[in-house]
Amino acid sequence: MAAIISSLSASEARALLPQLHELLHDAVDSGASVGFLPPLPAAESEDYWQSVIEAVEAGHRVLLVARQPGTGDLLATVQLDLATRPNSLLRAEVSKLLVHRRARRQGLARQLLVALEDHARTLGRTTLVLDTRQGDIAEQLYQSMGYQFVGAIPAYFINFDGQPHATAVYYKLLAAK
Repeated sequence: MAAIISSLSASEARALLPQLHELLHDAVDSGASVGFLPPLPAAESEDYWQSVIEAVEAGHRVLLVARQPGTGDLLATVQLDLATRPNSLLRAEVSKLLVHRRARRQGLARQLLVALEDHARTLGRTTLVLDTRQGDIAEQLYQSMGYQFVGAIPAYFINFDGQPHATAVYYKLLAAK
């Protein structure tokens, strides 16, 4: 599916808050490992998206979205958390890649990651890092896009099943623009 990919300003993100909430709830309810456990309280989602908007406003985070052509419906999102220390301005963390269940397996995650990598290059960020639940299908995507497996940290988080799970850590070095 070809989607419209764009970077949101803080004000644009505020205007899309209902759809951002729905996207996060859908991800959590479908078992995605994105830092929240079901059932996700509305207040927790609100606090989270407010913190994202504040980070975008401060220039510490990039928020990309994928929208349905024609309708503008929000289908997916991903974030780039920018390191801010003077010695770390070459790196950023890929986080919260969320694709709504109705739009999965259509190439949106890949489109978002390509756009995110282009955005990172534009900002001079050539080292990207991320982590994901070890054994998750997302690992296949990251590996297919050239992300290198660093290792796994056992018992890193509690998942929706109430059990500790390992996280897999990846990096990718981008060619400078």
